Amino acid sequence: MRRAVPALLLPALLPAFLVAGGAAIAQIRHDSAAPIDFGADHIELQDKANRAVLSGNVAVRQADMTLNAARMTVAYTGQVVGGSPQVSRLDASGGVLVKRPDQTARSQFAVYDLNRRVITMLGAVSLTQAANTIRGGRLTINLDTGRAVIDGSSVAGGGSSSTPGSVSAAPSGRVTGTFSVPKRN
Repeated sequence: MRRAVPALLLPALLPAFLVAGGAAIAQIRHDSAAPIDFGADHIELQDKANRAVLSGNVAVRQADMTLNAARMTVAYTGQVVGGSPQVSRLDASGGVLVKRPDQTARSQFAVYDLNRRVITMLGAVSLTQAANTIRGGRLTINLDTGRAVIDGSSVAGGGSSSTPGSVSAAPSGRVTGTFSVPKRN
């Protein structure tokens, strides 16, 4: 079962959807046109296939977003603009971590489709901000519209959590949980 998280709640890559310290966090759009800087222990260029394979402590930065993984395949179009190949897609695997100033998402796999401006994270997904965490099988974020869809159907385990600020999948595959609420005077 797929549950859409309202666009108002997830406006950018890993948007401000939770309340911290009693005040809503400002909504920040991700600049998906910003240059992409990378580092890795090893790089293999596969020019005939229009791709590069990065491995070992891969770190990618675009604007205020970072993506870390054990391995990443960078697909490019073959077109060169200003001396740089035009990247179209990043496929990350192995302990994927996507970080923004106030949110962190983890998964086993992620695909960043730069043409569509969509990030899809798969496998034991968790999205955290402050004391709040959502878990699911797949998280899809449209960077243009801010719409995020969390699919809990592939999450093992079950039952709702009694820990405030955590979410786990119920046996039915629904994404459920409890968000912490700020104390009021």
